[in-house]
Amino acid sequence: MSDNIQSKEYTIERLSKNNLCDLNKLHGAIYKKHHPEGYFEKKYDTAYLGVEYIGYIAYDRQRIPIAYYGVIPCFIRYNEQLYLGAQSVDTMTHPKYRFKSLFVQLANLTYDLAIEEGISFIFGFPNQNSLHVFLVKLKWQMTEMMDCYVIPVGIIPAEGIARNLPFTKNLYKKYQQYILKDYLVDAKGVKNSAFRDNFAGLNRNAHYLEYRTYHDTQVIKVGNALLWINIRNGMMIGDIDCEITDFDDAMEKLHKLALKLGLQRIQFHTSHQTQLSTLFAERYEARPSFYVLFKNLGSTIPLDKIKFTFADIDVF
Repeated sequence: MSDNIQSKEYTIERLSKNNLCDLNKLHGAIYKKHHPEGYFEKKYDTAYLGVEYIGYIAYDRQRIPIAYYGVIPCFIRYNEQLYLGAQSVDTMTHPKYRFKSLFVQLANLTYDLAIEEGISFIFGFPNQNSLHVFLVKLKWQMTEMMDCYVIPVGIIPAEGIARNLPFTKNLYKKYQQYILKDYLVDAKGVKNSAFRDNFAGLNRNAHYLEYRTYHDTQVIKVGNALLWINIRNGMMIGDIDCEITDFDDAMEKLHKLALKLGLQRIQFHTSHQTQLSTLFAERYEARPSFYVLFKNLGSTIPLDKIKFTFADIDVF
Protein backbone atom coordinates (compact mmCIF):
# COMPACT_ATOMS: atom_id res chain seq x y z
CA MET A 1 0.00 0.00 0.00
CA SER A 2 1.28 3.47 -0.86
CA ASP A 3 1.84 5.80 2.09
CA ASN A 4 0.70 8.78 -0.03
CA ILE A 5 -2.61 9.21 -1.87
CA GLN A 6 -3.53 12.26 -3.93
CA SER A 7 -6.79 13.68 -5.28
CA LYS A 8 -7.78 17.04 -6.74
CA GLU A 9 -8.85 18.42 -3.35
CA TYR A 10 -6.45 16.88 -0.89
CA THR A 11 -3.44 14.64 -0.22
CA ILE A 12 -3.46 11.72 2.22
CA GLU A 13 -0.29 10.63 4.00
CA ARG A 14 0.44 7.89 6.49
CA LEU A 15 1.18 9.10 10.00
CA SER A 16 4.91 9.28 10.72
CA LYS A 17 7.43 10.88 13.03
CA ASN A 18 7.79 13.68 10.47
CA ASN A 19 4.12 14.75 10.40
CA LEU A 20 3.04 14.03 13.98
CA CYS A 21 3.19 17.75 14.79
CA ASP A 22 0.30 18.26 12.35
CA LEU A 23 -2.03 16.43 14.73
CA ASN A 24 -1.61 19.23 17.27
CA LYS A 25 -2.22 21.81 14.52
CA LEU A 26 -5.45 20.07 13.50
CA HIS A 27 -6.54 19.63 17.12
CA GLY A 28 -5.92 23.33 17.75
CA ALA A 29 -7.88 24.37 14.66
CA ILE A 30 -10.89 22.26 15.69
CA TYR A 31 -10.93 22.59 19.48
CA LYS A 32 -9.14 25.96 19.86
CA LYS A 33 -6.65 24.52 22.32
CA HIS A 34 -3.41 22.56 22.14
CA HIS A 35 -2.05 19.61 24.05
CA PRO A 36 1.25 20.08 25.94
CA GLU A 37 4.38 19.95 23.80
CA GLY A 38 5.36 16.38 23.01
CA TYR A 39 1.94 14.92 23.84
CA PHE A 40 1.25 13.29 20.47
CA GLU A 41 4.88 12.22 20.10
CA LYS A 42 4.61 10.23 23.36
CA LYS A 43 1.11 8.98 22.65
CA TYR A 44 2.05 7.46 19.28
CA ASP A 45 5.45 6.12 20.33
CA THR A 46 4.55 2.43 20.36
CA ALA A 47 7.95 1.25 19.09
CA TYR A 48 8.11 -1.07 22.13
CA LEU A 49 5.49 -3.22 20.35
CA GLY A 50 7.32 -3.28 17.03
CA VAL A 51 4.31 -1.57 15.40
CA GLU A 52 3.73 2.18 15.23
CA TYR A 53 2.14 5.07 13.31
CA ILE A 54 -1.05 3.31 12.22
CA GLY A 55 -3.10 6.15 10.78
CA TYR A 56 -3.53 8.69 8.00
CA ILE A 57 -3.64 12.49 7.75
CA ALA A 58 -5.40 14.41 4.97
CA TYR A 59 -4.04 17.80 3.78
CA ASP A 60 -5.55 20.49 1.59
CA ARG A 61 -3.72 22.04 -1.37
CA GLN A 62 -1.85 24.42 0.95
CA ARG A 63 -0.71 21.43 3.04
CA ILE A 64 -2.89 22.39 5.99
CA PRO A 65 -4.04 19.28 7.90
CA ILE A 66 -7.81 18.85 7.51
CA ALA A 67 -8.59 15.34 8.81
CA TYR A 68 -7.05 12.44 10.69
CA TYR A 69 -7.93 8.88 11.64
CA GLY A 70 -5.59 6.59 13.55
CA VAL A 71 -5.28 3.76 16.03
CA ILE A 72 -2.79 2.95 18.77
CA PRO A 73 -1.48 -0.65 18.83
CA CYS A 74 -1.56 -2.62 22.09
CA PHE A 75 -1.54 -6.18 23.35
CA ILE A 76 -4.68 -7.81 24.70
CA ARG A 77 -4.17 -10.77 27.03
CA TYR A 78 -6.61 -13.69 26.82
CA ASN A 79 -6.04 -17.14 28.36
CA GLU A 80 -2.40 -16.17 29.02
CA GLN A 81 -1.86 -15.48 25.30
CA LEU A 82 -1.09 -12.05 23.83
CA TYR A 83 -2.97 -10.76 20.79
CA LEU A 84 -2.11 -7.60 18.86
CA GLY A 85 -5.03 -5.19 18.80
CA ALA A 86 -5.38 -1.41 18.65
CA GLN A 87 -7.49 1.39 20.08
CA SER A 88 -9.20 3.89 17.79
CA VAL A 89 -8.28 7.41 18.93
CA ASP A 90 -8.11 11.08 17.90
CA THR A 91 -10.53 10.99 14.98
CA MET A 92 -10.67 14.58 13.71
CA THR A 93 -12.12 16.39 10.69
CA HIS A 94 -11.95 20.13 10.19
CA PRO A 95 -15.48 21.65 10.08
CA LYS A 96 -14.89 22.99 6.56
CA TYR A 97 -14.27 19.48 5.25
CA ARG A 98 -17.05 17.52 6.90
CA PHE A 99 -19.57 15.53 4.83
CA LYS A 100 -16.90 14.69 2.22
CA SER A 101 -16.50 11.09 3.46
CA LEU A 102 -12.94 11.81 4.59
CA PHE A 103 -13.58 10.12 7.93
CA VAL A 104 -14.66 6.87 6.27
CA GLN A 105 -11.88 6.99 3.67
CA LEU A 106 -9.14 7.51 6.25
CA ALA A 107 -10.64 4.83 8.51
CA ASN A 108 -10.71 2.19 5.78
CA LEU A 109 -7.12 3.00 4.80
CA THR A 110 -6.14 2.61 8.44
CA TYR A 111 -7.89 -0.77 8.72
CA ASP A 112 -6.04 -2.06 5.64
CA LEU A 113 -2.75 -0.87 7.13
CA ALA A 114 -3.60 -2.46 10.49
CA ILE A 115 -4.17 -5.83 8.82
CA GLU A 116 -0.80 -5.52 7.04
CA GLU A 117 0.86 -4.88 10.40
CA GLY A 118 -0.73 -7.93 12.04
CA ILE A 119 -3.46 -6.19 14.04
CA SER A 120 -6.47 -8.50 14.25
CA PHE A 121 -9.05 -6.20 15.87
CA ILE A 122 -9.60 -2.58 16.81
CA PHE A 123 -11.66 -1.33 19.72
CA GLY A 124 -12.99 2.12 20.46
CA PHE A 125 -15.28 4.21 22.61
CA PRO A 126 -17.03 6.62 20.22
CA ASN A 127 -19.30 9.44 21.34
CA GLN A 128 -22.92 9.81 20.31
CA ASN A 129 -21.98 12.02 17.33
CA SER A 130 -19.84 9.37 15.63
CA LEU A 131 -21.66 6.23 16.78
CA HIS A 132 -23.81 5.98 13.64
CA VAL A 133 -20.78 6.19 11.34
CA PHE A 134 -18.92 3.46 13.23
CA LEU A 135 -21.90 1.09 13.33
CA VAL A 136 -23.47 1.69 9.92
CA LYS A 137 -20.75 2.93 7.55
CA LEU A 138 -17.69 1.27 9.09
CA LYS A 139 -19.47 -1.95 10.19
CA TRP A 140 -18.26 -2.07 13.79
CA GLN A 141 -20.08 -4.16 16.37
CA MET A 142 -21.08 -3.04 19.87
CA THR A 143 -20.46 -5.48 22.73
CA GLU A 144 -21.72 -3.36 25.64
CA MET A 145 -22.11 0.07 27.16
CA MET A 146 -19.87 0.65 30.17
CA ASP A 147 -21.25 1.96 33.47
CA CYS A 148 -20.18 5.20 35.14
CA TYR A 149 -20.34 5.64 38.90
CA VAL A 150 -20.22 9.19 40.23
CA ILE A 151 -19.72 9.56 43.98
CA PRO A 152 -20.43 13.08 45.28
CA VAL A 153 -17.81 14.46 47.66
CA GLY A 154 -17.84 18.22 48.26
CA ILE A 155 -20.29 20.98 47.48
CA ILE A 156 -17.77 23.52 46.17
CA PRO A 157 -15.43 22.34 43.36
CA ALA A 158 -12.34 23.92 44.93
CA GLU A 159 -9.97 21.93 42.72
CA GLY A 160 -11.74 23.01 39.53
CA ILE A 161 -11.80 26.67 40.54
CA ALA A 162 -8.12 26.65 41.56
CA ARG A 163 -7.00 24.99 38.32
CA ASN A 164 -8.84 27.53 36.18
CA LEU A 165 -7.14 30.54 37.76
CA PRO A 166 -3.46 30.97 36.77
CA PHE A 167 -2.34 32.41 40.12
CA THR A 168 -3.89 29.53 42.11
CA LYS A 169 -3.16 26.63 39.73
CA ASN A 170 0.42 26.05 40.92
CA LEU A 171 -0.57 26.60 44.55
CA TYR A 172 -3.24 23.93 44.28
CA LYS A 173 -0.81 21.52 42.61
CA LYS A 174 1.60 21.90 45.54
CA TYR A 175 -1.24 21.46 48.02
CA GLN A 176 -2.42 18.35 46.16
CA GLN A 177 1.00 16.74 46.30
CA TYR A 178 1.36 17.65 49.98
CA ILE A 179 -1.91 15.88 50.79
CA LEU A 180 -1.11 12.88 48.58
CA LYS A 181 2.49 12.34 49.71
CA ASP A 182 1.53 9.80 52.38
CA TYR A 183 -0.60 7.86 49.90
CA LEU A 184 1.59 7.82 46.78
CA VAL A 185 3.08 4.54 45.56
CA ASP A 186 6.12 4.32 43.29
CA ALA A 187 4.26 2.78 40.37
CA LYS A 188 3.00 3.97 36.99
CA GLY A 189 -0.23 1.97 37.07
CA VAL A 190 -1.94 -1.09 38.55
CA LYS A 191 -2.53 -4.58 37.18
CA ASN A 192 -5.63 -5.10 35.09
CA SER A 193 -8.59 -6.01 37.32
CA ALA A 194 -10.26 -7.86 34.42
CA PHE A 195 -7.76 -10.71 34.73
CA ARG A 196 -8.95 -11.43 38.27
CA ASP A 197 -12.32 -12.39 36.77
CA ASN A 198 -10.85 -14.48 33.93
CA PHE A 199 -11.73 -11.94 31.27
CA ALA A 200 -9.47 -10.68 28.51
CA GLY A 201 -8.02 -7.22 28.90
CA LEU A 202 -5.28 -4.81 28.00
CA ASN A 203 -1.83 -6.15 28.87
CA ARG A 204 -0.38 -3.57 31.27
CA ASN A 205 3.20 -4.72 31.49
CA ALA A 206 6.10 -2.43 32.44
CA HIS A 207 6.61 -1.26 28.83
CA TYR A 208 2.94 -0.32 28.49
CA LEU A 209 2.82 1.53 31.82
CA GLU A 210 5.94 3.50 30.89
CA TYR A 211 4.33 4.37 27.55
CA ARG A 212 1.11 5.54 29.26
CA THR A 213 2.88 8.37 31.08
CA TYR A 214 1.71 10.81 28.40
CA HIS A 215 -1.08 11.59 30.90
CA ASP A 216 -0.47 12.87 34.44
CA THR A 217 -1.70 9.92 36.51
CA GLN A 218 -0.68 8.55 39.90
CA VAL A 219 -1.02 5.39 41.97
CA ILE A 220 -2.11 5.72 45.60
CA LYS A 221 -2.60 3.23 48.41
CA VAL A 222 -5.77 3.76 50.43
CA GLY A 223 -6.27 1.18 53.17
CA ASN A 224 -5.20 -2.07 51.53
CA ALA A 225 -6.25 -1.01 48.02
CA LEU A 226 -4.12 0.34 45.19
CA LEU A 227 -5.87 2.89 42.96
CA TRP A 228 -4.69 4.33 39.66
CA ILE A 229 -6.03 7.89 39.61
CA ASN A 230 -6.08 11.11 37.64
CA ILE A 231 -7.16 14.31 39.41
CA ARG A 232 -8.92 16.44 36.82
CA ASN A 233 -12.38 17.88 37.43
CA GLY A 234 -12.62 15.57 40.41
CA MET A 235 -10.89 12.26 41.01
CA MET A 236 -10.99 9.86 38.08
CA ILE A 237 -10.28 6.24 39.08
CA GLY A 238 -8.64 4.30 36.28
CA ASP A 239 -8.59 0.91 37.98
CA ILE A 240 -8.41 -0.64 41.44
CA ASP A 241 -6.36 -3.54 42.82
CA CYS A 242 -8.39 -4.55 45.84
CA GLU A 243 -9.76 -7.55 47.71
CA ILE A 244 -13.54 -7.67 48.16
CA THR A 245 -13.18 -7.50 51.96
CA ASP A 246 -11.14 -4.28 51.71
CA PHE A 247 -13.38 -2.41 49.29
CA ASP A 248 -15.67 -0.58 51.73
CA ASP A 249 -12.81 0.57 53.93
CA ALA A 250 -10.87 1.79 50.89
CA MET A 251 -13.82 3.75 49.50
CA GLU A 252 -14.55 5.35 52.87
CA LYS A 253 -10.93 6.48 53.21
CA LEU A 254 -10.88 7.61 49.57
CA HIS A 255 -13.94 9.79 50.16
CA LYS A 256 -12.20 11.51 53.08
CA LEU A 257 -9.08 12.01 50.99
CA ALA A 258 -11.08 13.54 48.13
CA LEU A 259 -12.73 15.91 50.60
CA LYS A 260 -9.30 17.08 51.81
CA LEU A 261 -8.30 17.69 48.20
CA GLY A 262 -11.33 19.91 47.62
CA LEU A 263 -12.80 17.61 44.98
CA GLN A 264 -16.47 17.64 44.05
CA ARG A 265 -16.74 14.04 42.91
CA ILE A 266 -15.10 10.65 42.46
CA GLN A 267 -15.76 8.91 39.15
CA PHE A 268 -15.19 5.39 37.84
CA HIS A 269 -16.08 3.71 34.53
CA THR A 270 -16.16 -0.06 34.10
CA SER A 271 -17.38 -2.90 31.92
CA HIS A 272 -20.15 -5.19 33.12
CA GLN A 273 -19.79 -8.63 34.77
CA THR A 274 -16.50 -7.87 36.53
CA GLN A 275 -15.91 -7.98 40.28
CA LEU A 276 -15.43 -4.21 40.44
CA SER A 277 -18.65 -3.70 38.50
CA THR A 278 -20.53 -5.76 41.07
CA LEU A 279 -18.93 -3.98 44.03
CA PHE A 280 -19.79 -0.54 42.68
CA ALA A 281 -23.29 -1.52 41.54
CA GLU A 282 -24.19 -2.77 45.01
CA ARG A 283 -23.27 0.58 46.56
CA TYR A 284 -23.67 3.34 43.98
CA GLU A 285 -26.02 4.30 41.17
CA ALA A 286 -24.87 3.43 37.67
CA ARG A 287 -25.14 5.82 34.74
CA PRO A 288 -24.68 4.98 31.04
CA SER A 289 -21.06 5.50 30.05
CA PHE A 290 -18.92 4.69 27.01
CA TYR A 291 -20.10 2.58 24.08
CA VAL A 292 -17.68 -0.33 23.57
CA LEU A 293 -17.24 -1.11 19.88
CA PHE A 294 -15.01 -3.50 17.93
CA LYS A 295 -13.85 -3.77 14.34
CA ASN A 296 -12.94 -7.40 13.79
CA LEU A 297 -10.06 -7.75 11.31
CA GLY A 298 -9.74 -11.52 11.66
CA SER A 299 -9.51 -12.08 15.41
CA THR A 300 -10.31 -15.45 16.96
CA ILE A 301 -10.87 -13.95 20.45
CA PRO A 302 -14.52 -13.74 21.52
CA LEU A 303 -14.65 -9.95 21.60
CA ASP A 304 -17.35 -9.83 24.28
CA LYS A 305 -14.81 -11.38 26.67
CA ILE A 306 -12.60 -8.27 26.51
CA LYS A 307 -13.37 -5.97 29.44
CA PHE A 308 -12.26 -2.41 30.18
CA THR A 309 -11.98 0.14 32.94
CA PHE A 310 -11.41 3.88 32.54
CA ALA A 311 -7.63 3.29 32.68
CA ASP A 312 -7.84 1.56 29.29
CA ILE A 313 -9.40 4.54 27.50
CA ASP A 314 -6.86 6.90 25.97
CA VAL A 315 -8.32 10.01 27.64
CA PHE A 316 -7.43 8.76 31.13
